[in-house]
Amino acid sequence: MRRDDPGVRGTMVSPLRAVRHLVEAEKLGAVITVVDGPDTGTKGVLDRADGLVAGAIPGDIVADVGSDAGSLMDREQSRTLTYGDREVYIETVAPQPQLIIFGAVHIAQELCKMAHGLGFRVIVNDARPFFTTEERFPEAERVIVGWPEEVADRLQVDARTYVVLLSHDARFEDPVLPLVLPSPAKYIGVMGSRRTHRRRVERLRAAGFDESQIARIHGPVGLDIGAEQPGEVAVSILAEMIQVRYGSGSGESLVGRPGRIHLQRTEDEGDL
Repeated sequence: MRRDDPGVRGTMVSPLRAVRHLVEAEKLGAVITVVDGPDTGTKGVLDRADGLVAGAIPGDIVADVGSDAGSLMDREQSRTLTYGDREVYIETVAPQPQLIIFGAVHIAQELCKMAHGLGFRVIVNDARPFFTTEERFPEAERVIVGWPEEVADRLQVDARTYVVLLSHDARFEDPVLPLVLPSPAKYIGVMGSRRTHRRRVERLRAAGFDESQIARIHGPVGLDIGAEQPGEVAVSILAEMIQVRYGSGSGESLVGRPGRIHLQRTEDEGDL
């Protein structure tokens, strides 16, 4: 496109209506707003799958904005970036993530409560009806009793799904991992010691899973914060989930860390 082109436009749908559709359809997208420079106030809405669906983006930067917005959408990040003499705010609109917890143990209760507070839709599954109750997991969207292979058709695992396996029972673990490893799940965390995980890896290799699939497992699950109590272990698991969700963060203390802390920054402050 020529630099003097007025811009690339989406459909006649208003940006507000397009954003509402993204939210209602649980689709990944972004709102693009020129906040400084020429065309200030110009606004467009991107659908991650369908491209520009409403509003407009200045034609001479549309390719760069689209590329950067794609990277930010995939990491659920929002930033103000510089394109020549324009400042453009890219705000990601992401659907609600889903957490599936296998194993209705004490850690699961704490994890369910905390994840719900951060906007996750939580599903809890265990074969033991005494533990797997709505009373013990009031924040869960669904509490499902049954062995994983029995309830697999009731679980939808997609790229917005986080899976945490807290049961030490092999009867639970053995069917769960073959179910989720080939899936597009965003995160797979499994409880157990390093020795337990080595044995797990050996079993998976023997079962024919390749190294890239096995490497998706976060085992032992969670970040090392010295957690002891169930709630503390839940914090360490949730912290690792958040790190994976945004694709950033070292898991180290911020004390003494050089540079800026927050993600909101301009292009010249670091790469996407």
